[in-house]
Amino acid sequence: MAISLYAVVPAIRYTEAGLRSVSTNLLETATQLGCTPLQSMVLVQLPTARPALLLGLNQVVMAAITMLPVAATVGTSELGQQIYIALGKADAGLGITAGVVFCLVAINLDRILRGVAERLRSTK
Repeated sequence: MAISLYAVVPAIRYTEAGLRSVSTNLLETATQLGCTPLQSMVLVQLPTARPALLLGLNQVVMAAITMLPVAATVGTSELGQQIYIALGKADAGLGITAGVVFCLVAINLDRILRGVAERLRSTK
């Protein structure tokens, strides 16, 4: 729960920044064409702010992954716990293995999100 609350902050900030960066000319044009505020949001603001939204999603994932080893100090039982155990026992093998897996998970998630962003960008 704490990781989720910690990680959602970048998404909120990037979403706000993305929606605020939509050109007033686009919004005015949508209004002149008869769009309701909901239609303007769904059809104009969200597609225009898509890069900022994807960046926010990427930052949420990376922030959540980064917090896993920290959460291990309060007794969680996932990959972060393995890193914490390795630190406590001064076990270099376990520490390196857990650290490499941790990095590979982060890299793979980043690559997946980049692929989704490229696919969305190419469908414009």
